[in-house]
Amino acid sequence: MYAFKLPDLGEGIQEGELLEWHVKEGDAVQEDDPLCDLETDKAAVTIPSPKTGTVHRLGARVGAMVQVGQVLVEIRTAEDADLPATEASRAGDRSKSSGDAERVARAIAAPAVRRMAREMDIDINQVSGTGPGGRVTAEDLAAVDRQPDTDKSEKSSETATTSDETVQVSGIPFLVTAPLPDFSEQGPVKTVPIRSLRRKTADKTVTSSILVPHVAHMDEIDVTELEKLRQTYNNHPKLRLGTDPEFEKDPATPASLTLLAFVIKAVSHLLKSYPAFNASVDSDQMQIIHKQFYHIGFAADTPRGLVVPVIRDADRLGTAALGYRIRHLARAAREGTITREDLTGGTFSVTNVGAIGGTHVVPVINYPETAILGLGRMEKKPVVRNDEIVIRQMLPLTLCFDHRVTDGAQAARFMKDLKAMMEDPVVFATHT
Repeated sequence: MYAFKLPDLGEGIQEGELLEWHVKEGDAVQEDDPLCDLETDKAAVTIPSPKTGTVHRLGARVGAMVQVGQVLVEIRTAEDADLPATEASRAGDRSKSSGDAERVARAIAAPAVRRMAREMDIDINQVSGTGPGGRVTAEDLAAVDRQPDTDKSEKSSETATTSDETVQVSGIPFLVTAPLPDFSEQGPVKTVPIRSLRRKTADKTVTSSILVPHVAHMDEIDVTELEKLRQTYNNHPKLRLGTDPEFEKDPATPASLTLLAFVIKAVSHLLKSYPAFNASVDSDQMQIIHKQFYHIGFAADTPRGLVVPVIRDADRLGTAALGYRIRHLARAAREGTITREDLTGGTFSVTNVGAIGGTHVVPVINYPETAILGLGRMEKKPVVRNDEIVIRQMLPLTLCFDHRVTDGAQAARFMKDLKAMMEDPVVFATHT
């Protein structure tokens, strides 16, 4: 029997959610026929059959998380049919043994759990994980530490049984909480499985909210003059076309400027002076990684949920090119054609809820980034200028940052410089 294991999907991806089977047990398949659809935290992919034969067993149910190296499906091939029974049995045993060895060699655990294992002098690769997908949890390590070496496997099994009394929190393997009460005893309920993109959003936001100490700095920017410049640009055909090389690739998607394009342009410039907001924290090694490239992600609302397309090297693009990239990537995200590359590698994120509504927003940092900028609704407001009340276009902004990398004073300086750039188109043009 040929045991087809989920192959390495690249970019450090270790698991994916099984969305749909295209085959069932007993079906005949040809090499390269679609077996199933799998969604990672980057994109949905179709897994093809590596062999021609008959589907003997499906290795996972729809909605399950499948680990890299886990048996996805068993296929009986023509070679298997010719194999003597004893040899086939031995081959199957070798396949299972190989799979077990891979799982041991690829222990899955959070950085904090790995650090705990080192401190406890435990080989984490020898611990049987009881978390989702075989993740090793802090409880697993504690169970090993309480037993003699000869009794580790038995204790791990006991832990798997007693852990039913708690519920693992999505995204945090070592955090557990008591199960919820049965709400159906109080009235009618409807349950909706947390799957696909919503599950990934849950994992990401819970991880970020617990691991990252969020701080929010708020301000308002007078974008009256910048908004006039934007409208002038969009109403002038020759200016819209300009010399934008990106536009030439897809004339059907004009480089129409939104305010977001100006914000991303300004942010990508300022991050060079504020490296703490373009970084990641390696808590395992206790160091801050400052990235000297500027890949800016922006939140896009799609029928499947929230995704964050990434504009690579945003600091090298003109404002017109940024307008094109925002429009192009947002459309690809809505249509489900966006590539994995366009959803990875972000160093700083911007989210804009203003188009929908809401005066202010306090966004969750897109872990493992260290900062995110939230835009609220731009609206006309009475403000004081030179001791007179005038009507101006005001844009509320919130900078959320990781307090481990810097302090509120740096956030205030960053917002002050951003405000100076965006309130004066001349200053904006000079610096960008």
